[in-house]
Amino acid sequence: MAKLEKRSFDTADERRTPSNAEIVTVKLGDRAVMRVTYFPGFRWSTDMKSIAGTDICQAYHLGYVISGRCRVAMEDGSETDLGPGDAVSIPAGHDAWVLGDEPFVILDFAGALKQG
Repeated sequence: MAKLEKRSFDTADERRTPSNAEIVTVKLGDRAVMRVTYFPGFRWSTDMKSIAGTDICQAYHLGYVISGRCRVAMEDGSETDLGPGDAVSIPAGHDAWVLGDEPFVILDFAGALKQG
């Protein structure tokens, strides 16, 4: 039976700080939520490529943008800009980078899950 749970990002299960980013994860039962902050100058293909071992991000993301702006470019050449209040589904096979001088903050409900 499912139970009511509440977690705070202040007491996260995991906190990672790759170049130009902070990724904070809380687990809720068999699920997880990430609060991801990408700082100005962040670009996935520059800052995460060596960590992931792929040229572009191969994770699926389902999220809600809290603040800042970001551009997402897909392998097929399509692009979109994300901003505060946007709900987004981003398939695997993309690059992304921060637009402007404000950090981009997103809650990611799928990226924390093991892909595969």
